[in-house]
Amino acid sequence: MNRRTFTQTLATAALGAAAPKVPAEALNPLALDQAVQSSALPFSLSVMLWTVFRDLPFGQRLEKVAEAGYTNVELVGEYSKWSEADFANANAARKRLGITFDATAGLHHSMIDPAQREALIAEFGEALKPMERLSCSAMIMLTGNTMPGLSHQAQHDNVVETLKRAAASIEGKQIDGQPVRILLECIDPEENPKYFLTSAAEGMEVVRQVNHPQVQFLYDMFHEQIGHGNLIEKLEKNIDLVALIHVADVPGRHQPGTGEIDYGNIFKKLGQLNYKKMVAMEFMPIGDEVLGLKEAKALVIRSVAA
Repeated sequence: MNRRTFTQTLATAALGAAAPKVPAEALNPLALDQAVQSSALPFSLSVMLWTVFRDLPFGQRLEKVAEAGYTNVELVGEYSKWSEADFANANAARKRLGITFDATAGLHHSMIDPAQREALIAEFGEALKPMERLSCSAMIMLTGNTMPGLSHQAQHDNVVETLKRAAASIEGKQIDGQPVRILLECIDPEENPKYFLTSAAEGMEVVRQVNHPQVQFLYDMFHEQIGHGNLIEKLEKNIDLVALIHVADVPGRHQPGTGEIDYGNIFKKLGQLNYKKMVAMEFMPIGDEVLGLKEAKALVIRSVAA
């Protein structure tokens, strides 16, 4: 299951899986609502929209996100075929609900192949137009698949060079007062055995080599746990490079508490490290989706306060 190949229907086995642990707040719906609507956190929370409320119209999906207590949403190019009216309606909905689109994704050209470099930069330039319309200032970028016959180091160097060129194309550029940023993401080798960048450690090294304030790292805990583990140590050593963290448990890409990742310790560590950027829920909740998002936010609040 992933944001590129996800189908609308969950497998029967997943639906029948054991229910996650229910936090104390869930026993008292009023207390849970008060916790997720009013508690301040040192970092911001977002929802990656592809994972939730998929059968609803776009505006209603934003309403559900707001109901769950979130004020940021991440996209994957849902707007690619929107009409003028669609853009107007989306902007009206997000403003009414107090929601910001904090990041998007959806570029298709490779960072690995130098022959595609100019096409990728041009694609990014075109993508900035809808980003500006939606006041969305960050683009999640993927390296693309490996190139047979090219050494790993050469491919690594091509990614660095492509990101340097992409950064130069947005040098000093802002959208609604926020710098335009590139967020580099890894994908685990089980999801895509052909994908080049499968290690957060290497991704962080790429960002260090690019050495540009508008190029940062998206640390996806789900992918890194499957590929390599050792999640917290990499946070401690590289927190300065991280601008976005994606949250889902392993296995199944469900909410925290359903699998093997100790998200309580991860959220606590983020507080200790004085992380002030974005954490996005990118999980497919088991059961009620609004409740699953509320419980995840309540876990963040409890963990940071601990």
